Amino acid sequence: MIKIMTNRDRATEASLFDQMHQLRKKVFSDRLQWDVPLRGDWEIDRFDDECDPVYLMSLDDKGVLRGSLRLLPTTGPNMLADVFSDLLPDGKPVESATVWESTRFSVDHEAAAERTSHLLNRVTGELLCGIVEVGQLAGLSDVVSVYDAMFARILRRANCPADPIGEPKRIGRVLAFAGLFEISDRMLMNLRSAAGITSSVLEPNATQRLANAA
Repeated sequence: MIKIMTNRDRATEASLFDQMHQLRKKVFSDRLQWDVPLRGDWEIDRFDDECDPVYLMSLDDKGVLRGSLRLLPTTGPNMLADVFSDLLPDGKPVESATVWESTRFSVDHEAAAERTSHLLNRVTGELLCGIVEVGQLAGLSDVVSVYDAMFARILRRANCPADPIGEPKRIGRVLAFAGLFEISDRMLMNLRSAAGITSSVLEPNATQRLANAA
C-alpha cells in the first residue's frame, strides 16, 4: 500500500519519516556512493527542508517502509532545474502546473528481491503505479525525472516509456537521463501488467490526503 505524506505529517508519523531518510542514505550514500547531503543517519536535502513535497511511501502489511519517493511541482524549486540543469536543452527548465518532478526513488534491499514474472521489483512497480495514480488525482499531464542507466533498464521492464529531454550526460560516475513520463490510463495499465497489480495501490483516503497536501 502507498501512503501519501507531507512535511505536515512529520510530527505524527515520525517513525515513517525516520525510516524514509535512513533508507535514502542507504541507497544514495552507502550503496550508490553519491555525493548527497547527510544529517546523521539520514539523507535529507534542501528540497525536503525548504519545499513542501508530497512523499509516496510503500508499506508492508505491518506498516514497515519498503520504499519511497518524493514529488515536487516544477513551478517551484526542484532538482532538475536547480541541480541537474545541464540535462536541460539550452538550460530551459520544465515548468508547468501540470508537471511534477519525481526524485529520491528508494527501495529497501530486502524488498528488492521480490520480483514479478517481468523481473520487475514489486515495490518498484507499486511506487511507479502510485506516481501515476497520484498524478491522475492531481490532474497532471506528466511527471519528469532524472535517472541513471540502471533505472532506465528497470523502466523498460516496466513498459514505462519516457519522452527524453535533451541528451544523456555523465554526472559524476553515472550516465544521467532526464525524461517526461505521461500520466494516463495507458501508462497505468502498462505498469499494473508488469507489476502484477490489479487494483489501486493507494491508501483508501488518498483523495483526501492529497487534497490536504495542496
